[in-house]
Amino acid sequence: EVQLVESGGGLVQAGGSLRLSCAASGFTFDDYVIGWFRQAPGKEREGVSCISTTDRSTFYADSVKGRFTVSSDNAKNTLYLRMNMLKPEDTAVYYCVYWQGISPAEAICSASTYLDAWGQGTLVTVSS
Repeated sequence: EVQLVESGGGLVQAGGSLRLSCAASGFTFDDYVIGWFRQAPGKEREGVSCISTTDRSTFYADSVKGRFTVSSDNAKNTLYLRMNMLKPEDTAVYYCVYWQGISPAEAICSASTYLDAWGQGTLVTVSS
């Protein structure tokens, strides 16, 4: 069973930075997409950033391009999301997500209905 545990959320002022971590375990196949979704109050969940292990492609939502960077440390089985120049509209619960299979990152990150596993989420609050 895939398990995803997020950490690193918190309160930060606009313009600040945070780094989220996702400790992952239980993977049994080499091909998968892993990444981050978020859900703001009153809004639907949206894909923020994902990585595909098949082709190493990455996906970023337009709203975070140039500010967020996704990376992984395979030795530690950990996924990261570095968030710079944070804005109040980035306030949301951030979830680590996983999908098993062969696919470019964008195809999976664009729709939450494909995902196989979710973490419990970590809250990011950006004050103005």
